Formats: sequence, structure tokens, C-alpha cells
Amino acid sequence: MNTTTTYQASCFCGAVQLQLQGEPEAMAYCHCDSCRRWSAGQINAFTLWKPEAVTIITGQDHMAHYSGNPGSSHDHEVSKRTWCKQCGGHIFTEHPDMGVTDVPASVIAGLTFQPGFHVHYQETVSPVRDGLPKFRDLPAPAGGSGLEMAE
Repeated sequence: MNTTTTYQASCFCGAVQLQLQGEPEAMAYCHCDSCRRWSAGQINAFTLWKPEAVTIITGQDHMAHYSGNPGSSHDHEVSKRTWCKQCGGHIFTEHPDMGVTDVPASVIAGLTFQPGFHVHYQETVSPVRDGLPKFRDLPAPAGGSGLEMAE
């Protein structure tokens, strides 16, 4: 019997539907300028998935893309941000340098968001005191310095 968890995700209007298989590789918060401007929030709650765990079910014709991280301190990584052309709702961001797809936690139905750490904390505009590790940039396994900052 296959007990793999399946999650459904969608843009704001529901025109684009995703299916996510299994569990995220990581769940965390990003404080970088690029993610803050993209998400229009002080902090971006993200989930990282293996690309093969993310399937577009419907709405591919409604999807638009932008490649880049304007204003970010990590411009070496070109991210492909995807949204719905109909409602403007975010769908996912591909991070080819890291081999993962970032699906915003807020678009995944039924997922219990359990963040494990914060990234790009040197750029924070909203300090958080939650006891989680605060990485200056990224954890070392993700290509960062692995340096942690104090809350």
C-alpha cells in the first residue's frame, strides 16, 4: 500500500492547480529583499520540494514566468518565479542552483507549516524571536556560508 502524502496547491483564483507528492525537503522563512518584494510581505514562508514532486494539473496556459532576483544579495542564483496571468497569484519558484522548487506555504491546502530555520537573516526588516536558527545567508548544504546570526 502506498502511503505517500499528496497535497493540492493553487493560485489565488484556482485557474492553476498543482499536486505535490510526499513531504517538503524543507520549510522555512526567507528575509531577503528579493523574496520580500516578490511576496509583498515582511517575511516569506516557503516550502522546498524536489522538482519531480511538483506536478502541474491544470492551468499551464495561465502561467507566466520571470527569471531573476532583482535587488537580492544572492543574484548568483537565477530563480524562475511563476504566477497566474489571470489573478496574479503566486504558484512556485524554481531554484535550479539548488535543485528545488519553492512552493509558497500559503498556497498549499492542508499542509501544516513547520519551519525549521530562517535564511538571509542579514536582510531582515522584521526580527523574529522564535528560537529557530537564523542563517546569515543559507545553510552550508544549500550552498551558503552556514553562518548563524543571533536573534
